[in-house]
Amino acid sequence: MPPLRATNLLETIEGARLHSSECARWQRWGPYLSERQWGTVREDYSEHGTAWDYFPHDHARSRAYRWGEDGLAGFGDDKLNWCVSLALWNGADPIIKERLFGLTNQEGNHGEDVKELYFYLDGTPTHSYMRMLYKYPHGAFPYSDLVEENARRGPDLPEYEILDTGIFDDNRYFDVMVEYAKHTADDIVMRVTIENRGEHPAALDVLPQIWARNTWSWKALSNKPSLMAESTRGDAHVVARHHGHEPMVITAWSANAPVEWIFCENETNVRRLFGMDGAGPFKDGFNDYVLNGDATAVRRDAGTRAAARAHLDMEAHGRAVIMMRWRPESAPDPVPLDADALFARRIAETDAFYAALQQDITDADKRLVQRQALAGMLWSKQYYQFDVTRWMDGDPAQPKPPKGRRHGRNSDWRHLCNADIVSMPDKWEYPWYASWDLAFHAAAFALIDPAFAKRQLLLLVKDRYQHPNGQLPAYEWALGDANPPVHAWATWRVYEIDRAITGKGDRDFLELVFHKLLLNFSWWVNRKDADGRNIFQGGFLGLDNVGIFDRSSALPTGGHIDQADGTAWMAAYALDLMRIALELAYANKVFVDIAVKFFEHFLYIAEAVSCEDGCDTGLWDTPDEFFYDKLRLPDGTSVPMRIRSIVGLIPLFAVHVLEQSVHGDLPGLRERLVWFLEHRPDLARLVSRWNQPGKGNSLLLSLLRGHRMKALLKRMLDESEFLSDHGVRALSRVHSDEPFVFTHNGDSFSVRYLPGESNSRVFGGNSNWRGPVWMPVNYLLIESIYEFHRYYGDDFRVEYPTGSGQKLSLAEIADELSRRVTTLFLLDENSERPVMAAYPLLQADPRSRDLILFHEYFHGDNGRGVGASHQTGWSGLVALLLQPHAMGPSGVVPLAGHMEEEELAAVK
Repeated sequence: MPPLRATNLLETIEGARLHSSECARWQRWGPYLSERQWGTVREDYSEHGTAWDYFPHDHARSRAYRWGEDGLAGFGDDKLNWCVSLALWNGADPIIKERLFGLTNQEGNHGEDVKELYFYLDGTPTHSYMRMLYKYPHGAFPYSDLVEENARRGPDLPEYEILDTGIFDDNRYFDVMVEYAKHTADDIVMRVTIENRGEHPAALDVLPQIWARNTWSWKALSNKPSLMAESTRGDAHVVARHHGHEPMVITAWSANAPVEWIFCENETNVRRLFGMDGAGPFKDGFNDYVLNGDATAVRRDAGTRAAARAHLDMEAHGRAVIMMRWRPESAPDPVPLDADALFARRIAETDAFYAALQQDITDADKRLVQRQALAGMLWSKQYYQFDVTRWMDGDPAQPKPPKGRRHGRNSDWRHLCNADIVSMPDKWEYPWYASWDLAFHAAAFALIDPAFAKRQLLLLVKDRYQHPNGQLPAYEWALGDANPPVHAWATWRVYEIDRAITGKGDRDFLELVFHKLLLNFSWWVNRKDADGRNIFQGGFLGLDNVGIFDRSSALPTGGHIDQADGTAWMAAYALDLMRIALELAYANKVFVDIAVKFFEHFLYIAEAVSCEDGCDTGLWDTPDEFFYDKLRLPDGTSVPMRIRSIVGLIPLFAVHVLEQSVHGDLPGLRERLVWFLEHRPDLARLVSRWNQPGKGNSLLLSLLRGHRMKALLKRMLDESEFLSDHGVRALSRVHSDEPFVFTHNGDSFSVRYLPGESNSRVFGGNSNWRGPVWMPVNYLLIESIYEFHRYYGDDFRVEYPTGSGQKLSLAEIADELSRRVTTLFLLDENSERPVMAAYPLLQADPRSRDLILFHEYFHGDNGRGVGASHQTGWSGLVALLLQPHAMGPSGVVPLAGHMEEEELAAVK
């Protein structure tokens, strides 16, 4: 594999810091604050699990959280003992702006939805430098307008967004740039740069703040931190003390306005929320002081929250800066720090790091997109704490939760106890991990921080995450749901990228994950194969709204669904585990036997899913030449669900080329394969030309032989069906004019192609697989087609697009699909980005044209961003698509499995 210019990357200052023994200290502080703690399952102590109602946005400013914290442009240590964020007030809002506002699942006509404009612009893996932008209007934030208009709109109408309110018209807003730079690992400066974008003067209160997460209200005799005002030689500052944390000195300054320190307690305002007696100042003290001038709402000497308030009267197009610094009290500081020089130095290091990564990317716009995608990944880290047993039983110093909770949500996950930095799908809309999202995050993170990527994959298989029965947790709303089993794929991909960067494969990591995935694979086999026929169910498997039923709930027809996607995921899982076992066999030959076992298991699944019509298990539909789910009714009959969706394309993922040149010297491997195939000729036919090796003396393991692969590609590459200008749609456009309709006992269920927002409230209505383009499945399709090309070579050609008469090799087709997907974010011939089509005000502004959002999914016809607006989790995979040599026939795949000479000698 051509290296990812690894040597130059590691030789940068940031690269050396990242791979040094000091990396953990540098990563102790980072952007680990959530953007929404309210409305989460963790903070829900209601009897019936109504999280959005139990802890609404209106309570957030006044109520202490139990399991985390949230804030605007937040930063914190890796346990959130100390939290830093920004508060703003424009003189018109009914509350100070301390956190991002959005609609709850019930309020949004398409589910939960953040209603703010903010952008993650830059960052380094050690968080030595971070930068993000928040756009804050001059006028009163339109809270009521957003709630009322979205309530008026039904699911057939688009969402009513912040730009639709007119609050940003005529540039009547502030650009608020928030940056962090580390002088040392724990000596950090926050710089807030405000620019009035409007044509008229405007006032703004700016409050950088620091506070202690409330850990003392939940059990007696807990140590309570403190923030105390002090002054040395007329220099006012704050000293922060926390049990188990070195005391810190906090200072703040601005050349544009005086700075005053104010304090309150990070305690619930029981008077406001519950009408109870209580001594303040409470958590919302800054709000009451700034808005109402209530001097009793704050203190001047001490508290557990502190803010450095600066009032700015800004001219039209004026600019102001306020700084806040925190450092260990013991750190020597003989002269004042030159903060501007510090930022200049860290920015230069960041530029050098990405210049090394991107030196083979010649297009400036591609470099910009990749860098912002990776910035979004870095900003989406979050401290995530959730102890299910403590959550269910309650805390000693708090009222007991309702008894009904003991048999409700997640009651069978009492072992789960999380307290880690985790990559989030979206820190506002999805501020909790999802197991298959996290796998894709790790693959993208590996490009810049493979050590962090490996730690993320190891998290889910830890005893305090993985269920004793082997299941991996899905997400906090339903830990027991089944996400697609992509963990083995991600483990292998991260292993490859790490090896390409560092020059050495981390087999200890590989083996550790592998052993725990053996348990998970067994869970799938034992729990999700209802009839023991190697045909799997699995539930919705992340594909919200893809079919006519909620596949995770009891079917209105009774029976169950044999799933083409569930079965294909398991076939791919078997191949991924086989591939990992073969790699481990280089150092320990006993893994050869395990690899052969997964080889056999794959063939059993392939036999079941691929058998011809009329057999008991097959999911291939010969007339349509497509894979469909089968509804198995209680009377024993089965009905194919002839919905042409991504479900029928997922069998393409189950592909691996077993190369003689790579694995041929593993002792006993070929003998075991030959013996098995000779004794099971019925299964041998499923291995393409196993006795007539193809390109590179290789064997093709796939659910699809040549004809069926071509049949699927014919539909997938048809622009009237799956292929859009910006990738492969989740549902064929044929269902626009011909919706699929299923009738049972007089009830009708249907699926129609929907290129954008969902019109169904299944899974809350905020996700839609009925037509849009989704990044993760497109990424896997591209990768799978490259893998097919490894076997078939350049002479095997397929029409692209279908009906065009043009024939390309599979590698060329994968290149073209990658190009289409990346155009979602790149400037087109009109200097516009398709993903940003819903932001015309920004697209028309030359200063905002390069601000990019990485949405959850994308309109199936025009590429407009849809769903969660900051899901750089899996949409951040575009960073890999843009990186030369990170994929494809000349990329990481050919490197797979090459053993070093001493390892081969040891095996022999």
